[in-house]
Amino acid sequence: MDDPQQQSKRPVSALAGGYGHPLHPILVTVPIGAWVGSLVFDIASHVAHDPDFLAKGSLWLIGLGVAGALAAAATGFLDLLAVPPGTRAFRTALVHMSLNLTVTLAYVGGFGWRLGDVTGPVAPGRIALSAVALAGLAVSGFLGGRLAYRYGVRVADENTQAEGFTTNRPAPRPTADQGETP
Repeated sequence: MDDPQQQSKRPVSALAGGYGHPLHPILVTVPIGAWVGSLVFDIASHVAHDPDFLAKGSLWLIGLGVAGALAAAATGFLDLLAVPPGTRAFRTALVHMSLNLTVTLAYVGGFGWRLGDVTGPVAPGRIALSAVALAGLAVSGFLGGRLAYRYGVRVADENTQAEGFTTNRPAPRPTADQGETP
């Protein structure tokens, strides 16, 4: 395919999702939700009467987020392969991927750090690690949005999008005063 923009819209594998319906955006909701939830649990562990269940819940939310991040990374990598190297979209995608991998590694480290100690309120250093990692995830999410909404990576082309804005209303039926006999 000669047009780099059109090339970036086509999946390189069925594993990445069909044309105009990539899997990566839906899979990223798992780590985002899990990691935001873990930070909420971390903070709540300081105000709860029994913080142990929140500390344990946070640990498992981090683990769930890491598992979800691996699935999202696999489909995101397939989407990256569709973007022509040397383009602004490709450079943005590399930064997006690098940030996500760094954030995932931070959460893997945080999971290991917490694994042996899930009693009492979550320690401030562990909360700080999660907060910094979540901030990195927000920056990466901004770049992911730029890839989809500004550069149109893995988004259907404008002709396909136009299908959603056509009306299929039947033509108005002529009335008796317009010359039709009853």
